[in-house]
Amino acid sequence: MTTNPLASRPSGASVVIDMTLLERLVNAVEKVGSLNQPADDLRAYTPAEAAELLGKTENWVTEAIQARRIPFTYVGRSPRLTAAHIRWVLENGEVQPNQFSRKRAAVAA
Repeated sequence: MTTNPLASRPSGASVVIDMTLLERLVNAVEKVGSLNQPADDLRAYTPAEAAELLGKTENWVTEAIQARRIPFTYVGRSPRLTAAHIRWVLENGEVQPNQFSRKRAAVAA
């Protein structure tokens, strides 16, 4: 049976921790955690996930893909949007006011 050496210490005794070893352990754990998650630029979002990010419905994203109004890619037979595609939709949806349009008169109440 293995004994825990820390359990036999008196309650007031301090434990010496090697800080370089602790830093190496933290770096290793962070590295392992980042390996399990794909890079953001490699992530392909489903229409439902993209709709949530865009604040639209899944139906809107699906219809825009089918009408070829927004960029997308196929993964197998499934349409997907990358982070760059979602940024494109956000950037190209911007509408600037027309500087030559007539100003509307204030409505008197």
